[in-house]
Amino acid sequence: MLIFAASDKGGAGRSVTSSNVVYRSALDGNDVCYLDFDFGSPSVGAIFQINSVLQGTARGGLHQYLLGRIPEAHRLDVWNASDRISLRDRPARAGRLVLYPGDVGMGEFLGEEPEIVDRCVKLFLRLEEEFDVSFIDLSAGRSYATQVVLAATGRAEMQSVKHRWLIFHRWTRQHVLAASNLVYQNGGILDIGKRFDHDEKKLASTLRFVRTAVVDPDSPQNEGLQAPQAAWLKEVHSDLLELAGTQRVGRNVLLGQIPLDPVLQWREQLISDNDVLARKIANQGTVDAFIDLALNVMDDSLWSAP
Repeated sequence: MLIFAASDKGGAGRSVTSSNVVYRSALDGNDVCYLDFDFGSPSVGAIFQINSVLQGTARGGLHQYLLGRIPEAHRLDVWNASDRISLRDRPARAGRLVLYPGDVGMGEFLGEEPEIVDRCVKLFLRLEEEFDVSFIDLSAGRSYATQVVLAATGRAEMQSVKHRWLIFHRWTRQHVLAASNLVYQNGGILDIGKRFDHDEKKLASTLRFVRTAVVDPDSPQNEGLQAPQAAWLKEVHSDLLELAGTQRVGRNVLLGQIPLDPVLQWREQLISDNDVLARKIANQGTVDAFIDLALNVMDDSLWSAP
């Protein structure tokens, strides 16, 4: 299964959430892969704390592979390559965890050339054979990365490959509107998909939304708020729920939501059980949300037409 992670704005929590979901899926025994298709800013190596690819690889990454400059893209086994001690040893019963980094110092490129799409299709078919689930982290907005994967998944040879889209947005008015625009407006995912032979209704059925940095107005963590602040927070939350519904990013197409967490807010990284239980720097609710999302993304019953 291929999962395309998209967002219309940077800072939506797309990469750090996807990385944590992949990590949790691997801990659950799945063989998983993460591809950094954020060609203008390949920084997922920092989330996995692999110092050699903090800003992409210099050994030939996805960018150079798609451009046909190398026959195979550089990839790393996270369990062996991470410089974070808690990630260095593959836990018992855990599946494989592989990272395909982007290239350091490269940028976006036109994604509709047949040769680029051919190489993308070849890569995706290989991933489908080798891994239970592969996350493809796309550049924010209406990017060439989004175009190339829509072109690739529109090819006849890809029709038997199950693929799904996660659209990430923060729980703010601006991000809700941006997420809706990325999917539904002219030049959005559904519109571009039609150019590459996607059936609009079928493509829409593969799209779900993920809210990040969500503040629960009724959470005990907000007990320190003054009464007017608590009342205002509930009012804002209610307004956002109404807006999400009118913008077609509401409950019917919501796959999960990630609560605001200090670790994610101050340092984008994988959250381990040790961070929650021993160090007490992250919240259990955040880990639970990642686990739920890792399960939901593979649960066919949650992906019927909305």
